[in-house]
Amino acid sequence: MAASRPVVVVISADPRASHRANEAMRIGLGIVAGENDVTFVLLGPAAHLLDEDTDELVDGDDIARFRANLKQLEVPFHVEVDALPTDPAWNVEGHRVIPVTRQEIAGLVGRGRRFLVF
Repeated sequence: MAASRPVVVVISADPRASHRANEAMRIGLGIVAGENDVTFVLLGPAAHLLDEDTDELVDGDDIARFRANLKQLEVPFHVEVDALPTDPAWNVEGHRVIPVTRQEIAGLVGRGRRFLVF
């Protein structure tokens, strides 16, 4: 049963100002590629990982590539409800987004077997 529990990658780093958001996505993608169930949770400014204009993001080219890989693998992003951008240019690539409350995020973390927090 433990093997079926996901690895939870919680990202709160702002990809417009820090390399940490990109690193979290890269590491999470590597875990997914190892055939593990991974849950990505974007808190606060980390929601900008799905911005259309990756030129405004630190490591934007890498982020675009990692996003494309995650979309191809059908890995959704759980995004904090209060952080969902209203900009129409957000998530134009149509990644599956699951809005979650802080309480639901706590539940996701509680069900995880391992955690990465950035």
